[in-house]
Amino acid sequence: MKTKTTFLMSAAVLLAVLFPTRNNAQETDTTLWSLTRCIEYAHQQNIDVRSSMLNIKTSEVSFDQAKSLKLPSVNGSISQIFNWQKGQDATGFSGNSSNNYQLSSAVLLSNGYKLTNKAKQAELDLQSVKFNAEAIKENISLQILNSFLQVLYAEEQVKNAEKQIESTTEQLALANERLTLSIISKSDYLQVKSELASEKLTLANAKSNYEIARISLMQLMELPVTTAFDIVRPDLEKELDQMRKPDAQSVYETALGIKPQVKSAEINTESALYDEKIARADFYPSVNLNAGVGTGYTSAFANSTYFDQLENSISPSVGLSVSIPIFQKNQVKNNVKMAQIGIESAELNQINIKNQLRKNIEQACADVNSAQEQYAAGKEKYASSLESYLLAEEKFKNGLINSVDFLVIKNSLILAESDLLQSKYNLVFSYKILDFYAGVPISF
Repeated sequence: MKTKTTFLMSAAVLLAVLFPTRNNAQETDTTLWSLTRCIEYAHQQNIDVRSSMLNIKTSEVSFDQAKSLKLPSVNGSISQIFNWQKGQDATGFSGNSSNNYQLSSAVLLSNGYKLTNKAKQAELDLQSVKFNAEAIKENISLQILNSFLQVLYAEEQVKNAEKQIESTTEQLALANERLTLSIISKSDYLQVKSELASEKLTLANAKSNYEIARISLMQLMELPVTTAFDIVRPDLEKELDQMRKPDAQSVYETALGIKPQVKSAEINTESALYDEKIARADFYPSVNLNAGVGTGYTSAFANSTYFDQLENSISPSVGLSVSIPIFQKNQVKNNVKMAQIGIESAELNQINIKNQLRKNIEQACADVNSAQEQYAAGKEKYASSLESYLLAEEKFKNGLINSVDFLVIKNSLILAESDLLQSKYNLVFSYKILDFYAGVPISF
């Protein structure tokens, strides 16, 4: 019996080690994620970002190929030929074989700088693709910032709801005592009880919103959803009350020099200019230098050895060819026109991107001013509501006001607290957006 008990205890210990309870596993494996870490992880995992990295690699190959087009081409060939012919007596065929070896090279000397311009354009296209990748990363960073703040906001809503339930639970206990002593009516008691039930529903919804915010952040990061995920709580108080007076023009001038979408648009316009140069090159003659060397062997000359024939048959050659375009069915002319249209389109796109950036910055500055005013007003409203609530709470405890009047004042406090919380996170987000356009890294 003792042996059996010892065996069961050992098995239980082993199972506990190999398969810990879910709660313990969660507590052990919980990983804290800062905003910076969330952004970096999203940059590594996001499909759009990873695709942009592949686009960079593709452009690097294209650039390398464009540079290589100016190099000479070298080709070699070897042929083996068998010949048969009918003999004069018509009784059979006689035959011989031959070997030919050729080595040739060609280099383009001139074609209106077409290859040079193609190489320069490929280099510009590579830079543009890199800036596009940066723009994608910035967009992902802003999305992560918003989602990260949503998690913090939802968590504070949960904490506020829990505090309200704790307070109302105490008030319900007091109301129950007074009901027992017939100091208040049943209706007053039920008002407080109904308020507690309503606050429990609010807490349930707040917890649901919190989980949804967590899941949204993990999915945006391309991180598999896990209960072990948790975020670092930054000190947001230092982000508040900055009382900025943003200058949209100043921020815009800074953004023009650093934002990747602007640089990409400028490079695309420059690249479009090369399209016209490349198209115009087809109006000019192209000059090619060709060189080669060949040798061969044939069994028809049996009196000469194989290697003697190869040595004696060496025939080098060099030549210069000029291709002069005369009439190309208006294709070159129309290609130039299409390139000119492309330049205008690139210029319009550049103007549009700069205009959109200016509008976004103007809106960001307006949002900061508005958010600062809303936060200041929210603090004032909350302070006033809290003062009224504390006074009403004292009266309620002393039985000087009924539950209906007290709950009206309490709900005003809850609403003021909710508005203040919302204005707080709105202000933090507005500051971060303005910093983003000014070139300040997104972090806490």
